[in-house]
Amino acid sequence: MTTINILLDSTTILIFLGIAYLFTFILISAYWRDVIRALPVRIFFLAKCLQSCSWFLVVLRGDIPDFLTISVANSLMFIGASLETISMLRLRNEWRTRYKIMYRLAIPLSIAGFHLIMLLHNEEEARIAYCSAALAIILAPMYRLIKGPSPLMKVIGYIYLFVIAANLVRGTTALFTDIPASFYTPGIYQLLYLVTIYILTILGIMGFMLLWKEKTNQELLHYASYDDLTGALNRRTFMTSAKRYLNHYAKKGEAVSYLLFDIDSFKDINDKYGHHTGDLVLQDVTKRIRHYLDKDDLFVRYGGDEFGILLPGKGEQESSALAERIKIMLQSAPTSLPVSYTISMGVLTVVPDQHTHMESMYTKCDQALYTAKRNGRNTIYRSQFG
Repeated sequence: MTTINILLDSTTILIFLGIAYLFTFILISAYWRDVIRALPVRIFFLAKCLQSCSWFLVVLRGDIPDFLTISVANSLMFIGASLETISMLRLRNEWRTRYKIMYRLAIPLSIAGFHLIMLLHNEEEARIAYCSAALAIILAPMYRLIKGPSPLMKVIGYIYLFVIAANLVRGTTALFTDIPASFYTPGIYQLLYLVTIYILTILGIMGFMLLWKEKTNQELLHYASYDDLTGALNRRTFMTSAKRYLNHYAKKGEAVSYLLFDIDSFKDINDKYGHHTGDLVLQDVTKRIRHYLDKDDLFVRYGGDEFGILLPGKGEQESSALAERIKIMLQSAPTSLPVSYTISMGVLTVVPDQHTHMESMYTKCDQALYTAKRNGRNTIYRSQFG
C-alpha cells in the first residue's frame, strides 16, 4: 500500500507541476514575438525550463540513478532559482554590480556546498536543510518587491516572501524535528508541500508575466506622455494637467504663473554645428532647468526649441525670481557643449477663474516672448493678463 501511495503521489506531482510549467510556455508563447526578445523574459523562461527538468528528475527517484535525482536535480534547482531572481531584478532595473557579484558566487557555491554535504554527511535531512536554506538565500532579494510602487508588485513580493519562509520552515523541520520533511514520505506534510508548490508556481509564473505587462504598459504611457528627446511633458499631456491645475487654483483663489521660452538663435546653432549639437542643447537646457523646479511644476516641450513651465501657487515675485535665476544660470554655467547658448522668456502671472484657459495664457506669454526677442534676446519680459 505504501508503494502505491508513493507512486501515486509522484505521478500526481509530475502532472501538477507539468501543468504549472505548461502555463509558462502558453503565456510566453501568447506574447512570443513581442516579449521573447526581452532578456528578463528569456532568463525567466530558461529558469522555469531548468526547474521543470529538476522536478522531472526528482519524481523519477528509484527509476533512474540517484546521481541524476539528487545531484543533478538539486543543482538545476539552484541554477533555476538564481535565474528566476535575476530575471526579476532585471525586470525592476535593479541588476546592479552587487547582485552580479552575488549571483556569480551564489550559483557555484550553492552547488559546491550541496555536494560537500553529500560527501561529508549524506543524510536526507541534512540535504533538505541545506537546500532549503540555500534556496531561501538565493530568493532573498525578492522581498524588495514588497516595496514596489504597484499593488501587483507588492502581492508578488509577499508570495516570494512566503516561499522564502516556507523553505526556512522546511529546513528547520528537517534538521531539528522528527516530522518527515522528505518529498517522498507520504503524509499530510507531503500533501501540503505539493499543494503549496503547485499554487506558488502558478502564481509566480502568472505574476511575472503580469509584472512584465505592467512594465510595458507603464513604458507606453511614459512614451505617450513625454517628449522622447528631452523627457519634458509633451503638449497633450501638459494641456490636460494644466487645465486641472487652473481649475484647482481657481477654486482656491491663488496665483498661477507661466513661463514660455525658447533658445536664442537656435536655427543658427543647427546650421553651424549640426542637428546633433542642437539636440544636445535641447537636452542640456532641459536637464539644467529641471533642477530649479518643484515637483508640482509642469515642464513642457511644445516642439522645436520652444518650452513652457507652469508654476502652480507661485505669484509674480516668485516667478520673476525663478526666471532670473534660470537666465543667469544658463548664461554663466560651464558646459561641455561645443557652443554656448542663452534663452529669451515671456512670463505671466494670473489668479485664474472659470474663464481662464491655457490657450489664452500661451498667447499672452508668446507675445511677451516675442517682445523679449525684440529687446535684444537673453532677456525676460513680463506680460499682463487681461
